[in-house]
Amino acid sequence: MVTHPKEYQGITLNEFIIQRQTNFPYAKGELSRLLSHIGIAAKIINREVNKAGLVDILGETGTTNVQGESVKKLDVFSDQQLIAALKASGECCGIASEENQEIVTFDDELSLDGKYIVCMDPLDGSSNIDVNVSIGTIFSIYRRISPRGEKAKIEDFLQKGTEQVAAGYVIYGSSTMMVYTTGLGVTGFTLDPSIGEFCLSHMRIDTPENGKIYSINEGNYIKFPEGVKKYIKYCQEKDDATNRPFTSRYIGSLVADFHRNLLKGGIFIYPETATNPSGKLRLLYECNPIAFLAEQAGGKATDGKRRILEIQPKTLHQRVPFYTGSRLMVEKAEEFLER
Repeated sequence: MVTHPKEYQGITLNEFIIQRQTNFPYAKGELSRLLSHIGIAAKIINREVNKAGLVDILGETGTTNVQGESVKKLDVFSDQQLIAALKASGECCGIASEENQEIVTFDDELSLDGKYIVCMDPLDGSSNIDVNVSIGTIFSIYRRISPRGEKAKIEDFLQKGTEQVAAGYVIYGSSTMMVYTTGLGVTGFTLDPSIGEFCLSHMRIDTPENGKIYSINEGNYIKFPEGVKKYIKYCQEKDDATNRPFTSRYIGSLVADFHRNLLKGGIFIYPETATNPSGKLRLLYECNPIAFLAEQAGGKATDGKRRILEIQPKTLHQRVPFYTGSRLMVEKAEEFLER
């Protein structure tokens, strides 16, 4: 469900951020500027995504990232644009990116005094680039722990998800949307290409507590834990009392699958498997920001047992199993896992 108070109709992302700044007594505009710069980078990435088939930006670079995955040219471009925008904001002292082995710290005088660090997946679902399927950018913002005036340290990035001050994603699809939260609900903005601005389109997003969509890569079925296999069978069984069978929808892009389920109701599952016993999705870049959004919209996010936001990260590229979406669907999946 999405609500649209009249006083916010036609408002742009920057105008909305500035207006909402008054909800943070400690805020002095730093977080507002940081979010605005992420919006600028998203518009540049969107431009390249939209013309990707016309320029030499499709395909692979011939290298692999720290995850062992083939790096796409658009991955690198997105990573560079976001790093440049975050550095230019002057409010960010460092970033951790899925594309980089180590943290990237900024050492100019303005950035050293920056209050925030950012964890990001510059281009989620990039394996879909060449076939024109929705992809996205995921970001997560924390207050630094290290003293201002010094370089950011690894400890700044290994914070629990409960410490996030903001998180969101940009989905590059039939329309381009930026969806984010600062802990006061979830808000969505749609890019109006005629004026080049993100305009408020989803004032308050509340995800249904139940749904009819389950999203999982069933090609890995044989490798799933027994509880996940039984939950899939439960989703497929006919039962009029619970509106089953459910509908299977899986795009292969976390942002796209989560965005659909956020609005319509559903569950997204990427469990541990025989080949990936710790799961495949990254805690810092994917699970924490998406979990923050899910909870702020009334949903739930766990690793099957623990609340995602309460997991203490041990490494930058730590992976975890991921179950998120409508609260009652996640709880039902947890029941099957517990059995």
